[in-house]
Amino acid sequence: MKLARRKFLHLAAGAVALPAISRVGKAKTYPTRPITIVVPYAAGGSTDLISRVVAERMRRWLRQPIIVENVSGADGSIGTARVVGARPDGYTIVLGGMSTLVFNGALYSLPYDVLNSVTPISPLVTTPFVLLARKTMPANSLYELIDWLKNNLDKASAWIVSSSVHVVTAFFQKEAGTKFTLVPYRGAAPAVQDLAAGQIDLAFFTPDQLPLARAGSTKAYAVTSDTRLARAQDIPTFREMGLPTVSYSGWLAFFGPKDIPKEIVAKLNAAAADALADSVVQSQLADLGIEIFPRERQTPEVLGALQRADAEKWWPIIQQLGISGSATTVVPR
Repeated sequence: MKLARRKFLHLAAGAVALPAISRVGKAKTYPTRPITIVVPYAAGGSTDLISRVVAERMRRWLRQPIIVENVSGADGSIGTARVVGARPDGYTIVLGGMSTLVFNGALYSLPYDVLNSVTPISPLVTTPFVLLARKTMPANSLYELIDWLKNNLDKASAWIVSSSVHVVTAFFQKEAGTKFTLVPYRGAAPAVQDLAAGQIDLAFFTPDQLPLARAGSTKAYAVTSDTRLARAQDIPTFREMGLPTVSYSGWLAFFGPKDIPKEIVAKLNAAAADALADSVVQSQLADLGIEIFPRERQTPEVLGALQRADAEKWWPIIQQLGISGSATTVVPR
């Protein structure tokens, strides 16, 4: 009887251990099939281009196809929700950023928690904004632009396409003491065309749109980063121009569903780091005016801490700006 009981307990313990053994085995062999990177915006924008540049190199390291899938809508929340609801096996990840995984948490009532429903995998690049204006704008400096806006209250217009653009534009209005109309757009391409044609007056764009200013199609006034951009040393920062509070350095990074095994996170992180170290990838991103995270900061831990720090900073600002009527009650922690 004792022998039978021992055998039963041994078999029961083995049965309990099977799921854990199975997870470990899968992590060791991962990946064995294609991986999908969800980009929660339409194809053709800077976010989409960055994902494809990095994915191509990651594919070689992981030795599996990587499919970049654009799932746009609801300010990036539709594509993000798809990844949040996916199996935590490392085969479905999202290219997230300040808009989707920080700002949206304060702007909308979401079916997921932007801070606690995802697994940070790897930070990739930083994405500050450059304030551009139509080429016929009479102001030739940020000081002159602010004066012009104050003398033409409610006569100017600026585009908004994502929550990050919306928040930074509204914050600039408040800090500069100006007021102008915010015009929603579905994507960057039509906004670029309208700015170049003079149909809108202002726009906060990512640095990939700086060639417009170089070509004389727009005017560039200031960047939201704390230091001047490496490839745009002639454009001052808002801090230099007397508006130190207009400081924004967004980022793009890979996240997965909650509870991805650490071994799989480590493999995806290593693949992303390998891609960012590649000279061709570095050149392609530099051409977009995008700066890569330093190697020592390309860790899941840094990404998770950065996401929460930005939520702690920006969520109160968003509430003060009054641009959200359905702010989430989730508190950074």
